[in-house]
Amino acid sequence: MALSRQDIRDLYRVRAGLYDWTAHLYYLIGFREQHYRKRAVAALDLKEGSTVVEIGCGTGLNFPLLQERIGSSGQIIGVDLTDRMLEKARERVNRKGWANVTLVQSDAARFDFPAHTNAVLSTFAITLIPEYNLVIRNGSDALGKGGRLAILDFKKPDDVPLWLTRIMVRLTSPFGVTLDLADRHPWKSVEKYFPAAPFQDFFFGFVYLSVGKVV
Repeated sequence: MALSRQDIRDLYRVRAGLYDWTAHLYYLIGFREQHYRKRAVAALDLKEGSTVVEIGCGTGLNFPLLQERIGSSGQIIGVDLTDRMLEKARERVNRKGWANVTLVQSDAARFDFPAHTNAVLSTFAITLIPEYNLVIRNGSDALGKGGRLAILDFKKPDDVPLWLTRIMVRLTSPFGVTLDLADRHPWKSVEKYFPAAPFQDFFFGFVYLSVGKVV
């Protein structure tokens, strides 16, 4: 059964301290997490000075990738449900001396996107949000011409045996993944709200990148 909002908050409070380290362990099974994150950030086509909202920013693993593209004149707004994850993100921000990062503790479905948003990013987070359709719609409404939204997340492949899917779910269950989440298809919401919505999948179809473009 999919975890409730409170379950997710409690889970990530526990995992916050070792989140970065445990996420990198998936390289042992050939899962190139950082490579996929780089592709998602690249898909945003960010410019110097861009404002990016990251939904489910966690400990800020994507912040260095975003900073490389937006520079000191850009702005990162990191949104997360869990206070402990944001504490780790704040430690990263302070350690790097970034003055252009704002951290917001909020349920993503209740977050008000700034009107000046140039890009929206979510990696391995949005499928955990029951109201993902609302989040994507709100994100699309906030983006102006040329704005982009990129979602990197897990999905159930169409042509993989169920037993293999169950193994993958078991491996990712420490991060709140359950088989029930296979019924949630955020990329279809991207296709609904954006006139252009290219889609790619990776890692035998277990991971996808969906990009919404305002044209």
